[in-house]
Amino acid sequence: MALSRALRCCQRIFSWIPVSIISSVVLWSYYAYVFELCFVTLSNDLERVGYLLIFHVCFIMFCWTYWKAIFTPPSSPSKKFHLSYSDKESYEMEERPDAQKQILAEIARKLPICTRAQSGAIRFCDRCQVIKPDRCHHCSVCETCVLKMDHHCPWVNNCVGFSNYKFFLLFLSYSMIYCVFVASTVFQYFLKFWVGDLPNGPAKFHVLFLLFVALMFFVSLMFLFGYHCWLVAKNRSTLEAFSAPVFQNGPDRNGFNVGLSRNLQQVFGEDKKLWFIPVFTSQGDGHYFPLRTLRESENPLLANEGKWMEDGGSDEESADENGPSVIIRTES
Repeated sequence: MALSRALRCCQRIFSWIPVSIISSVVLWSYYAYVFELCFVTLSNDLERVGYLLIFHVCFIMFCWTYWKAIFTPPSSPSKKFHLSYSDKESYEMEERPDAQKQILAEIARKLPICTRAQSGAIRFCDRCQVIKPDRCHHCSVCETCVLKMDHHCPWVNNCVGFSNYKFFLLFLSYSMIYCVFVASTVFQYFLKFWVGDLPNGPAKFHVLFLLFVALMFFVSLMFLFGYHCWLVAKNRSTLEAFSAPVFQNGPDRNGFNVGLSRNLQQVFGEDKKLWFIPVFTSQGDGHYFPLRTLRESENPLLANEGKWMEDGGSDEESADENGPSVIIRTES
């Protein structure tokens, strides 16, 4: 027991190493740009003020989005998706797999669930004892089920999912802007140091490394950001891009693709003025999502969260009618 606790403690410590590396590079870049470039190298006061003003705007937005991506906890399924004590007891006492699947299917009738496991059964997490909502997956690092899980990112030491996917995208975009601004403003002084127009000194090496580091990070971020832009446009997560979600009629990579405009709104919200600010504006609560070939008006469970019932006579009959009638029509 003590050994396992020590191993978990070491794992938590080591998991912060990538974040520490990024933070150290960013702090060094701040010192190199502000002090070595602006205060030591630049001689034009107007140019210095302009550079410092724009740099600090980029730096603040980068730090803000990075902070939000790191410290926004991943959202987990609500209590409605957890098994009740009686359901859990029935599930655990039943030894036949087919009977267990039937128990989960009966419970899932009252929940807005459209996706299935590869076998066609209701997706269930044995470790969290929860019926998985659509697009929810278990993260072995965070040790919890994460709503609309995209991936676990070591560079933010957090699981990227429904609650912080917008922050992660903004972090990537402001990182690129930060790198582009640093590289573009440093380039002319890089050339001057290189050809010997400026005197040698500590500032020379800081300016030279600033350009190399900014370009290196920009190239790597550009491919990652472009990939996630494609995912947002298609309304897919990284996991769904590798393994298509399975519906009642089979796998469909475009099952959640409801058009570019609505796909963007699901992540960034309807108010475009808030798209580039790291505040949560994503639509919904992460438990259900509109489907490409099924309008919300055709499925009351998806249109109204109030339709979710724990139990009840007439309500249960309504849920039974709505549950099996969900049909996913795929296009060839």
